[in-house]
Amino acid sequence: MHQESTKNQPRHIAIIMDGNGRWAKKHGLPRIEGHRRGAQAVRQCLEAARDHGLRYLTLYAFSVENWDRPEEEVHALMDLLDQFLKEQIHHMLKHKIRLRVIGRYHELPSNIQKRLREAEERSAEFTKFTVGLALNYGSRTEVVDAARAIAKATQAGTVDPDRLDYAQFRDFLYTGDMPDPDLVIRTSGESRLSNFLLMQSAYSEIYFSEVLWPDFDRSSFEAALEDYAQRERRYGKTSEQLQTPAS
Repeated sequence: MHQESTKNQPRHIAIIMDGNGRWAKKHGLPRIEGHRRGAQAVRQCLEAARDHGLRYLTLYAFSVENWDRPEEEVHALMDLLDQFLKEQIHHMLKHKIRLRVIGRYHELPSNIQKRLREAEERSAEFTKFTVGLALNYGSRTEVVDAARAIAKATQAGTVDPDRLDYAQFRDFLYTGDMPDPDLVIRTSGESRLSNFLLMQSAYSEIYFSEVLWPDFDRSSFEAALEDYAQRERRYGKTSEQLQTPAS
């Protein structure tokens, strides 16, 4: 079982990177330029997370609903993702950062699938810092895929449905080998989770930032950490129960 984070320091932060389009509109630029600037913010965020000793950082990069955007924008996003991966794979390997992709990324363009598989395979042995990249991801889709896998495992006799609990169920989620996020950050002033890690974030702290994602820099990241440090995670218990020493 994964260890819980310390009171003041999260082990796992998940981020809904929102506001690229609004940033571009605000600056009188094409939407894709907002996504390019958002990619630069990702680099800053990775460095800040690593410097602060996080073990896991998961980024919501492309949702199953994003396919409904204009075709031109989707193609531009895929090209930008391909370029980002090309540039970052060497950096991740150099700094021993493990990549974990969550979502139905087998439905992405073949060149991107190839880069993702290569990065996952070459970084698989790294354990100090893991970056989760949610691509073609949706929490409801994830639960459906988990249910299908459990049904097959039941037919194969490897799962007893009468003894199934959440601890076993979570092993079938895309994030089965990762701890649940301690903190979920959403940028751009929106206050919703948008089908992101709904099962995993059941007890996560939520931090809503007014900053548009391309402007979310190290200081913005550290502000979220400072806010988290002031919170008391109860997991359904009272403060008095948390303060009572175990016998």
